[in-house]
Amino acid sequence: MENQYIISAFVLIPLIGFLISLLLSGNNERPLSRLALFTVSLQLIGVTGYIVYWIIQGMHPINIRELDIYNNGEYQFLLDFYFDSITAVYLFVGAFVTFLITRYSRFYLHMEEGYKRFFNTMLFFFLAYNLTVLSGNFETLFLGWEMLGISSFLLIAFYRNRYIPVRNAVKVFSIYRIGDIGIILAMWASHHFWHENIAFIKFNNSELVSAQMAQHGGVGLMIAIGLLIAAAAKSAQLPFSSWLPRAMEGPTPSSAIFYGSLSVHFGVFLLLRTFPFWEHQLSARILIGTVGLLTTLVSYSIARVQSTIKTQIAYASIAQIGLMFVEVALGWETLALVHFAGNAFLRTYQLLVSPSVVAYMIRDQFYHFKPKEISLEDTFPKRLEFSLYVLSLKEWNLDNFMNHWVFSPIKKIGRKLDFLTPKNLLLYFLPIYALGLFLYFNQEYIYPPIRDFLPIFFAFLGMMLVFKAFSERIYPRLAWMLIIANHFWIALAVSFNETFDSNQTWIYLSGVVVSGFIGYLALENLLKKERPYFDLNQYYGHVYEHPKLSLIFLIAALGLMGFPISPTFIGVDLIFSHIHEDQFLLAFFDSVSFIIGGIALIRIYARLFLGPHVKNYHEKALKSS
Repeated sequence: MENQYIISAFVLIPLIGFLISLLLSGNNERPLSRLALFTVSLQLIGVTGYIVYWIIQGMHPINIRELDIYNNGEYQFLLDFYFDSITAVYLFVGAFVTFLITRYSRFYLHMEEGYKRFFNTMLFFFLAYNLTVLSGNFETLFLGWEMLGISSFLLIAFYRNRYIPVRNAVKVFSIYRIGDIGIILAMWASHHFWHENIAFIKFNNSELVSAQMAQHGGVGLMIAIGLLIAAAAKSAQLPFSSWLPRAMEGPTPSSAIFYGSLSVHFGVFLLLRTFPFWEHQLSARILIGTVGLLTTLVSYSIARVQSTIKTQIAYASIAQIGLMFVEVALGWETLALVHFAGNAFLRTYQLLVSPSVVAYMIRDQFYHFKPKEISLEDTFPKRLEFSLYVLSLKEWNLDNFMNHWVFSPIKKIGRKLDFLTPKNLLLYFLPIYALGLFLYFNQEYIYPPIRDFLPIFFAFLGMMLVFKAFSERIYPRLAWMLIIANHFWIALAVSFNETFDSNQTWIYLSGVVVSGFIGYLALENLLKKERPYFDLNQYYGHVYEHPKLSLIFLIAALGLMGFPISPTFIGVDLIFSHIHEDQFLLAFFDSVSFIIGGIALIRIYARLFLGPHVKNYHEKALKSS
């Protein structure tokens, strides 16, 4: 029982600190910074003391079934905490690094306009970090995983009056969300693999894992690949590596805590946490090791030619994390944990002193210039050397790769649906949806093969609506309505699968309806006030003149995308639990709809409320700043 209280406190302390920080005024820096420092210090002392106690007690893994959020007898959404050596290392490193960053930020951000906003977001990130590290099942992990994503977006877009930070924040969030497709599909497959919401501690039962793997080896490999995709996106491994230097647009402290030391290592954490599950899958281990090794080689070459210190540090960190992937694939857990701690501390130090280092090196180069020494690359044939140089300078065109193979096809498909206007949406899709409802309540009239095909067809229609919302440039309200309509199509598609309690559908749609209604009212309000500046062709920066409306719309957007502030978050898991094991296409369409819908929502928010203000009487930074 004492373990339960102590481990739960490691989540409650950051939660209480974050909630209190929301109530403090932004006019006085001292109470806010002192609260943040006290919260993190208390966490560091508690974590350090408990780890010492846990080691003395024999270092036995501890699993705590903390809170049963939803249980209908067939499905259970459980908040589960797990403490072992991986948790201990990540908790301590996270608390110690956050303590250093908090102390540094108190003075570094002095007199900064967004001082309160920075500490609010940092405490929110710290809460998400601890929740993810302590997670004892996929549901709890995904709860923290989603919170990490939105806190990343908010910190990268900290300088929200500038074009490049806001654009890069949207780009990083988009890649995060693309990687989340992997973890959503892995969770769905895991439900069918184990026939329960499996706790991570059960992975240590090798006999249980081997028995399940012998019966469902293909599903097990699919879970491992899904986890690899999620881990690669979170840790900036190939082909997702280009987002990390773009994430350095935030303040130096946030770059250090997020992308130098903590957040970028969560891909390694995910692989370490699930290693007992996939350790006997040779193909999965080879795949993970290959991704890590290729990333290391590519990132090393890119880091060698970068002209900015933050970009150099970013790619150097990516290269080290690639080696950690190799270490995890080889089963060297302890080495990977030591490597993580060392890399986190080193990158934090490098980023915090980087402004001073740049100033020193400029002076040193002026007074003590030395000609470039011959390096390994100079021994290569010149054509090979120059080709590698140009490729590395262009970061191996990784940005173009993601745009060409992921985002551009979605936009092209969405533009094929440009005939959809607010009027046509009601004209075409409402009758089709009404027909779908009629068929649902009268399934005896449907030819069986057609009935089996309808869930996939309806999910596909919903996904097309989301693609249109993602590519929409003219009507923000249309994009908003399309995403709401997508949720209803998903609910209808899954409802055809089997007969289940309609309350589960209402749990899912309740958050959609409430958030959708609030967001639509916010858009209507903004349209009345800013009619000439109300489309998605550029960034308008309306947060300056309408900060409260901006906050309301952001909360509504988070609720609509299934963020853990509404019942929709649980409803998404409920919906996926009713997608059958052999319906991979349906699961894929639904997961893509959720992910692209979330990107479209953040894009609407960023375009309308963030960026340089469109009105000339406000201060306006250069587009390149």
